[in-house]
Amino acid sequence: MTAPVRTGIPDARSQLANLPLAVILLAPGMRIAAANPLAEQFFGQGARRLIGQTLGDLVSFVEARMIEYLSDAEAPLSARETTVLIRGIGPRGVDITTAPIVDSPGWQLMTIHDNSAFEALGDDSGGGDNLFLRGPEILAHEIRNPLAGIRGAAQLVARKLDEKDRALTDLITGEVDRVAGLIERMQLLSGRTVPPVAPCNLHEIVRRAVAVIEAGNPPNAPVIPIREEFDPSLPPVLGDADGLVQVLLNLLANAREACAGRDDAAIGVRTRFASGLQLQGVEDRAPVRVPIELRVSDNGPGVPASMREHLFDPFVTSKKSGHGLGLAVVRKLVRDMNGRISHERDEAAGLTHFRIHLPMARERRRAERCVEDLT
Repeated sequence: MTAPVRTGIPDARSQLANLPLAVILLAPGMRIAAANPLAEQFFGQGARRLIGQTLGDLVSFVEARMIEYLSDAEAPLSARETTVLIRGIGPRGVDITTAPIVDSPGWQLMTIHDNSAFEALGDDSGGGDNLFLRGPEILAHEIRNPLAGIRGAAQLVARKLDEKDRALTDLITGEVDRVAGLIERMQLLSGRTVPPVAPCNLHEIVRRAVAVIEAGNPPNAPVIPIREEFDPSLPPVLGDADGLVQVLLNLLANAREACAGRDDAAIGVRTRFASGLQLQGVEDRAPVRVPIELRVSDNGPGVPASMREHLFDPFVTSKKSGHGLGLAVVRKLVRDMNGRISHERDEAAGLTHFRIHLPMARERRRAERCVEDLT
């Protein structure tokens, strides 16, 4: 006996259930209100568990700007061949579209086309670059075990040294712990989780980063002097100490590479009070003052003029073996602290400057309000 054939137009829920795409309905705040069967399959969770979670609870985006685009619920979006990291599942190459719901402000309909099946069949259309950025979760797994081995070895060596000779092993274990923490943070690089900020002594942070750079200088390589020019009257900055160390390590390493080979190679680190600088607050919030300036300079040739406008974008690099992620990470870390970073080339003096501006610790309450607005 055959089932009776239904006449008339199928209802919308039935149509969504049979679409060959994952479809989710997003309420204001990117909170999931409905999901079709393919969306359940894509996220590895049933609709009952999905509903009520935010999109950020389920995935993070390799492209840092994606979350900014998605947060504008009134603007349609089409993103092809982007990579997402699904919580508990891993990376997926996808095409994403969103469209605002007419007469329902803040609501969006999102479709997700999972390209992973095509990639498994050998499609290699631009996937090479993405393989590295699928990286935070893969790298975390690959790096944690060697880090634990390095830390253990440093502790064993320390037991055989006199107290006065343990400074280097203490530096090694401290850096291992810092990098392990940063790995966890990098897994959420493209998400909106912001690390906590606290008052920091900027000069202590600079000296820690310089010590790491100098300790890592190759044995037979010439030592490039790092000149410090500190304003001793500066108050504590409001930031993340480990994040600031990482920012400085990236900038100092780049500076050392840039001026390597010069007989007069020189790197400078300067701090000063830059009165009047401020960042515009979110919506009607008051601006956040960022009067503390940290500048890293080198006398290398600088980056090509054609690249300067996009210097902090992912994949932009002048290095043959580089991935173009270092300065993108630096900008992310600085922004997470309510700071800003800029690049400047002084052709007359033959110097490249990277300037970081940060809030003072007494600006904490105002900065925290802005962070709350962004999360």
